[in-house]
Amino acid sequence: MSGSVIGNRFKIMTWGESHGAALGVTIDGCPAGLLLSSEDIQKYLDLRRPGQSKMTTQRSEKDKVEILSGVFEGMTTGTPISLMIKNEDQHSKDYSNIADKMRPGHADYGFTEKYGFRDYRGGGRSSGRETIARVAAGAVAIKILEGLGISIVSYTSAIGPVKASSFDEEDIMKNPLFMADLNAAKEAEAFVKNCVEKGDSVGGIIETKVFGMPPGIGEPVFGKLDASLAQAMLSIGAVKGFEIGDGFKAAEALGSENNDEFMSENGHVIKKTNHSGGVLGGMSDGSDIFFKVAIKPTPSISKEQNTVNDKGENVSLVIKGRHDPVIVPRAVIVVKSMCALILLDALMENMTSRISYLEDFYGKK
Repeated sequence: MSGSVIGNRFKIMTWGESHGAALGVTIDGCPAGLLLSSEDIQKYLDLRRPGQSKMTTQRSEKDKVEILSGVFEGMTTGTPISLMIKNEDQHSKDYSNIADKMRPGHADYGFTEKYGFRDYRGGGRSSGRETIARVAAGAVAIKILEGLGISIVSYTSAIGPVKASSFDEEDIMKNPLFMADLNAAKEAEAFVKNCVEKGDSVGGIIETKVFGMPPGIGEPVFGKLDASLAQAMLSIGAVKGFEIGDGFKAAEALGSENNDEFMSENGHVIKKTNHSGGVLGGMSDGSDIFFKVAIKPTPSISKEQNTVNDKGENVSLVIKGRHDPVIVPRAVIVVKSMCALILLDALMENMTSRISYLEDFYGKK
């Protein structure tokens, strides 16, 4: 299978299946000399770990990361870093009754047509559990970015029809949905509970803000920063939409309304507004980067649904097992991790954009 690699300078490859022995990631391109421990990674894995509330699947996984290579005496060596997370609570038998049926909303049909067969236990590589490897790699990227003064804040802004009407960063960690509005979080929890009682699921919106990104990062043609972010976000299985800045609202605006005017403040170039979402011409413009993604409802629901089997016959199915009624809260850290991977890779790519950068580092002193 191709397509499991992302990045140019800071490159990762994820591996493993939902019901296999383990999942993991290999990071190629992490600089030597970074202090790195399993605890640095574990704190982010814990944010997407299942079974933490009634808002998530009750699959009980410790999701403990093991650093297999690339770190010696607590410091990265510059060689590939391999991280592994074992699967310990697979209930593969939960899928035996649907082994020959195409689950609506899942990748079963596409996998079967592409490869001739599929791993029906939780979706194999198409399972949302694959994202744990992305979070592990993202934790490393986040640590490097923090050292550069760049921070990323991701949070839930909507669950189904319930939308946040205010923003308080301190509220994000005070509710299981990771909303930045506690009043909206309470309303959203009630909505999710009602969906669970009906055997249904719900989606939502995740927003991300990036602070401290210097201008000029990203490539102006095919490697646009916003295009790379869009690719990364849409590579997350549950994501069905991406907007940066004003997004689709920009189509309704006039040029005089949408253009962000520049001005000088204390010798620094800034913008009066940020309709662009921090990216112009495919490159960061020095403003905060802002984007949002749309997360679809969890496709595994307990209601009876119509589908077809491997023989092309019309059948019905009821999906059993442990599934998230809403995937949004666990996807928040996945979005943040993928964002960090793209930003770090772009920053490293930018080191060769000027001859002066090479001369400053390698030139005769």
